[in-house]
Amino acid sequence: MAGKPVRTGNAIDQTRRMLSLVTYLRERPGARIADVARAFGISEDELVADLDVLPMCGTSFRGGDLLDIDTDGERIWWHNPAALGEEAAEPLRLAADEATALLVAARAVATLPGLREGDRQALLRATAKVEAAAGEAAGASSRLSVTFESEGGVFADVDRAISERRRLWIRYYSPARDEVTEREIDPIRLVSVGHTYVEAWCRRSEARRTFRLDRVAEIRILDAPSAPPEIELRDLSEGLVQPAAEDPEVVVEVGPGGRWVAEYYPHDSADELDDGGLRITLRTPDPASLRRLALRLGRDGRIVSPPELAESARRAAREALAAYDVPADAVRVP
Repeated sequence: MAGKPVRTGNAIDQTRRMLSLVTYLRERPGARIADVARAFGISEDELVADLDVLPMCGTSFRGGDLLDIDTDGERIWWHNPAALGEEAAEPLRLAADEATALLVAARAVATLPGLREGDRQALLRATAKVEAAAGEAAGASSRLSVTFESEGGVFADVDRAISERRRLWIRYYSPARDEVTEREIDPIRLVSVGHTYVEAWCRRSEARRTFRLDRVAEIRILDAPSAPPEIELRDLSEGLVQPAAEDPEVVVEVGPGGRWVAEYYPHDSADELDDGGLRITLRTPDPASLRRLALRLGRDGRIVSPPELAESARRAAREALAAYDVPADAVRVP
């Protein structure tokens, strides 16, 4: 368990997971760390990081009301589950600004496309109770509104499809090929590694694929049931892209301005060059996806091998220059 980096998702994803974790642990005293991490699709290190935060949560900041959760390295123990029980609850008192923020957020979430109807109705009932309790403070919230970016709607649809075990139809932009494709996918789980992704079984390619939510141009929940084959979930604690030994090898040379490539791309080796750059050897199941890297590097790098990929990158660069009426000899093409 030790030695692996802990990768946290965005705040919304982590909060969602931790709220579910509280319910899960309350119903499973002495749950094994490995079992809980597997159930939530995260690494054991990520789970332990969440457990480090939970003891700071509770119904108030008084010691007895905080969650008393700890682990012996193998199992998780919750010593005061009654801290969240009805007997521990006290009347909620909100300041005017707190009531306004809560009501604006609740109304915004209630408008999310794809939200399960039962959840929407429960949220609206809770909102009405807060409005009644807030009194005059609720008036200010009615003059404010929040609009979520499109990824929020995609997230809600994917989450609903996973919950209801239904297939999805998506129009998806692939930057590696610079094209939009239509696919039917059986969603398996949502994951967050820098961005939010859905891991799914793609009916078009008949293989497991991972789709970034902000690249989904259009999405529909289908009536067809989701039936992905039984596949082992990957440990994503070390990153979304985990090259295999059998993947094709690519060699890239970068100047001092391109040394960042070694920090962002998993690689086998990074050897120093005389000019302060690096000769980076890496593996990828889709070498063509590195053409965009070559274009991004410009003067700061070039693909050395395989030769066909290097030529493909040069051709893409020439076409890009031609589109802007820039003479090919005016800019060094990688």
